[in-house]
Amino acid sequence: MKDARPKRPVRPRGVQTHEIRIIGGQWKRTKLKVADKPGLRPTPDRVRETLFNWLGQDLTGWRCLDVFAGTGALGFEAASRGAKEVLLVEQEAALVAQLQQVRTQLLALQPLEPGVVPVLSVLRGEGVSAIRQAAPASFQLIFLDPPFDAPLFEPALAACARALSPGGLVYLEAPVKWTDEKLAPLGLAAQRYLKAGAVHAHLLCLADADR
Repeated sequence: MKDARPKRPVRPRGVQTHEIRIIGGQWKRTKLKVADKPGLRPTPDRVRETLFNWLGQDLTGWRCLDVFAGTGALGFEAASRGAKEVLLVEQEAALVAQLQQVRTQLLALQPLEPGVVPVLSVLRGEGVSAIRQAAPASFQLIFLDPPFDAPLFEPALAACARALSPGGLVYLEAPVKWTDEKLAPLGLAAQRYLKAGAVHAHLLCLADADR
């Protein structure tokens, strides 16, 4: 008797997968296969929920940049919630391939509102360089989650200050809390803060912005 079970999807060699789910917006509850690799830290559902409560849930019309994208959980969540444009940047080839697969999966879904389809792009590249190459004041929201053991936080944050539009925000995950004293020389200030396990989550704004 022929085996009628569906075949497992092909995935990049050497990469195991697990699932995350989108928690809000037009793709709410959609489960996504994401790469499961050492050092990869998908932002937990609870932290994502808090973050998008901070942001006000609806990102209609926003331009977003997700650097060091990894699983893409943050960028895909933003696209689900109405962001006009989301660019996900990742350096590792296997993760880029996984992000491309998820992008294809999501864009194939019927949008809840006719014509509401975000510009959702995946770029292979280095995170700090991608921020530096962005046009000045071009993004309203930047997701920043560098490898915790890499000396990338200061250059990435300084580049974010230049790439943010007036009123723009940076979401930062880090292994330590970033105080206003540390952020001020980089042109940023803390607006919100949450500690969840070993992760310190921050919502940052331009230092001269009203908070």
